[in-house]
Amino acid sequence: MSDDIDLQLTVLHAAHVALGAKMVPFGGYDMPVQYKEGVLSEHRWTRESAGAFDVSHMGPSFLTLIGRTGDVDKDHAAIAAVIEPLICGDIAGLKPGQIRYTLLLNDEGGMVDDLMVARPFEPQHQGSLYIVVNAGTKDGDFAMIAAAAAGRAKLERADDRALVAIQGPKAAEAFCGMVPDAAQQVFMTNRRLTWQGHELVVARSGYTGEDGYEVLVPADAAVAFWNTLLADQRVKPIGLGARDSLRLEAGLPLYGHDADETVSPVEAGLNFAISKRRRLAGDFPGASRILAELEDGPDHVRVGLKVLEGAPAREGADIANDAGEIIGRVTSGGPSPSLGYPIAMGFVPPEVSAIGTRLKVIVRGRSAAAEVVPMPFFPHRYVRKV
Repeated sequence: MSDDIDLQLTVLHAAHVALGAKMVPFGGYDMPVQYKEGVLSEHRWTRESAGAFDVSHMGPSFLTLIGRTGDVDKDHAAIAAVIEPLICGDIAGLKPGQIRYTLLLNDEGGMVDDLMVARPFEPQHQGSLYIVVNAGTKDGDFAMIAAAAAGRAKLERADDRALVAIQGPKAAEAFCGMVPDAAQQVFMTNRRLTWQGHELVVARSGYTGEDGYEVLVPADAAVAFWNTLLADQRVKPIGLGARDSLRLEAGLPLYGHDADETVSPVEAGLNFAISKRRRLAGDFPGASRILAELEDGPDHVRVGLKVLEGAPAREGADIANDAGEIIGRVTSGGPSPSLGYPIAMGFVPPEVSAIGTRLKVIVRGRSAAAEVVPMPFFPHRYVRKV
């Protein structure tokens, strides 16, 4: 831990240290970047079996209507109306138990953050939303949401609890051995379930492209939950290093790198996050820019790149055309343990974004061949039916 940075600790911090994790500053927290076996082994284990991740640095929260009526549809419509003016997603249209990936936008159409918004499944919790934002932006995000909710809803931060992700092809069978009712869920749904008398918020989602769950656990049960999970031979602890390489292979943007307040959803290739009803109404921040880009195309777009020779192209590397002219920049990049060659994401003009286009990346002052390829680089394996 750095002496000059006041880092926060998750409730699982001591458990990571006991496992021999290498701890690094991330998002204002002291977090495990890898354990003893290393990033490559952890990445492969997650793709082959099941990995457990501490993501308690993220920003889980609950937004609850003040003065709920007990009419579940009316209360949901009212709480959706609180959050929708800040985002481009259709929250009013969520069915009980559904989760929506959406974007917090500024008036210029730039992304303030990306986030998950979930409607509870249970009737007694209607009029509430479960919201998870990113670690590095959560204080600002929460301030925006609380200001929009003033007098109508209460925002309760839940980042004093543990948020644990279990990801991989064997994640469901391992986790459902602990919480059998989670087997009823499919991708992008959430439930409140119990484990040893403790209430969990269980979302079938994740950030690796694999099937799995993200589980909000009370602080007083967190260590026991983590240790029970790791007692299963199918599960190993995985650090943030492998989490990053997994999400890169899955073609998922990392906020602050592949997206920021200057980048629009259309530029980032996140058109799906702009719900149809909201497009038709044009009632979200930055709608004039975003709708124009949907109609006419943006100046730059996010693409996937396969680096054909040389070292991996990391964030900040220039992208050039065949003539050697700098036309873009890499925003995420590194070796792909699953594919065996370097991959990257970056922004280029639309005219050079077609699949198969040959480009160059500038790595350590040297030009290396690259090709625009489809994303995700590695197939998503979400479970949409049970």
